[in-house]
Amino acid sequence: MKDILTLGTRASALALAQTELTRAALVRAFPDLEIKVKTFTTRGDQKLDLSLLRASEAGGKGLFTKELEDELLAGGIDIAVHSLKDLPGQNPAGLHIAAVLERAPTADVLISKFPGGLDGLPEGSHVGTSSIRRARQVRWLRPDLAIADWRGNVQTRLRKLGQSAEFGAILLAQAGLERLGFPVGSGVIEFEEFRFHVASLEDRLLPAIGQGAIALQSRVGDARIDSCLRAINHEPTFLAIRAERELQRLLSGDCTLPVGVRTTWTGDGRLSMEAILFDAEGQPPAQAKAEGEESAPEKIAAQLFERLNSPANPLGVPGARP
Repeated sequence: MKDILTLGTRASALALAQTELTRAALVRAFPDLEIKVKTFTTRGDQKLDLSLLRASEAGGKGLFTKELEDELLAGGIDIAVHSLKDLPGQNPAGLHIAAVLERAPTADVLISKFPGGLDGLPEGSHVGTSSIRRARQVRWLRPDLAIADWRGNVQTRLRKLGQSAEFGAILLAQAGLERLGFPVGSGVIEFEEFRFHVASLEDRLLPAIGQGAIALQSRVGDARIDSCLRAINHEPTFLAIRAERELQRLLSGDCTLPVGVRTTWTGDGRLSMEAILFDAEGQPPAQAKAEGEESAPEKIAAQLFERLNSPANPLGVPGARP
C-alpha cells in the first residue's frame, strides 16, 4: 500500500505556494509518497478587523497557527506548514518544529508609487503595514511618515494601494512576493492595471524572527513523520532559526514583538546575529550584535539577549525572562 502523508496549511495563495514547495521537496526525497493537503481558515484570516499593530488587540500568539496545531495534535494532519515568522515562541505541548526548508531572502521591501525607496517618499506620506516591527523601524527612520494598519493577502494589499488616493506605499516581505511570482529585482511590480516601484530595505530594516523560512511542525515522538522531515531539512536555516527562536523565547515574545533580527554566517563556521528592539513609542531602540560557533546557536542568542538588556542600551527588555 502506498504511504500517505497529509499536510495542513492556511488557504491563502502564499500559504498554498509554501505548501507546494514542501510537497515538492518530500516527493523528490520519497517518489512513492502520496501527499494530501488540508486547508484551514485561522482566526487571523477571519478577523480582518483586528489591528496587528496593537498587540493587545490582536492577541498575537497563535493568531495564524492555532487551528493547524489543534488539528495536528488531534491527528487529522501529519505536518503543519507555517511561515516561521507567524509561530509563537513556544510550541504547544506535544509539538515541535521538526524541519525547515531552505530560507528565502529575508529582506523587507517597499512597494511605492514613488521612486527612490524609503527616502523617496514625500514628507508625511501614508504607509501601510500589518507588522509592528516594520512600523516601528520605519517610524524611527522617518518620523514624518504616517503608518497605518493594512491587512489582507498580497494581492489585496497591492490592489488597495493602487486604488488608494491617500496611501503612497506599503511594506511587504521579499520572500512572500517572490513565492507568488512577483520578482523584486527589476525594481518594478506590475499588478492588474497598476505599476509600482519596488525597493529592498535590506540595508535599512532588520527582518522578523524566522522571516523567509518555512517551518514544518509535527507531533513529538512521531518517528515516521520526523524521519521524512529530516530528509528535507535545511540544516543551515535550522541553525539560524534555532538562534532566533531562542532569542524570542528569552524575550518572552510572539510574532507581534517589535524586534528585528538578522542572522548570517561569517564563513568560518561561526554565526553572527544583530538585533534591534523597541519599547515605548518615541524612545530610541536597543541594538546589539553577537557572534559564536554555529554549533551552539542558543548560546549566541543568550549573549545577544544579555547585550540588548545591558546598561549600555537605552532601554531594558520588556517582559524578559531571567
